[in-house]
Amino acid sequence: MIKSFRSKALRNFAAKGDASKLSVPNSDRVARILSLLDAATAPDQMNIPGFRFHALKGKDKGRFSVWVSGNYRFTFAWSGEDAIDLDLEDHH
Repeated sequence: MIKSFRSKALRNFAAKGDASKLSVPNSDRVARILSLLDAATAPDQMNIPGFRFHALKGKDKGRFSVWVSGNYRFTFAWSGEDAIDLDLEDHH
């Protein structure tokens, strides 16, 4: 389950389906990834072909990333069986 969001726009999209403030145009893909992330009970369950799942390094060690589109990635941490601090970031 997703417990917390860093981005208000992403939190609004997850709660209300409001894609107006999302920085990516493909809200259907965002919704699919959020659904899978919400159902996951461990980070490696997001290691799905096409998601480019990986653990982050350096200052972001302990966080994970999946590709959304273009330069945009979901980044998140994990606590128990829950995703926490989910964010939608431009990585370039």
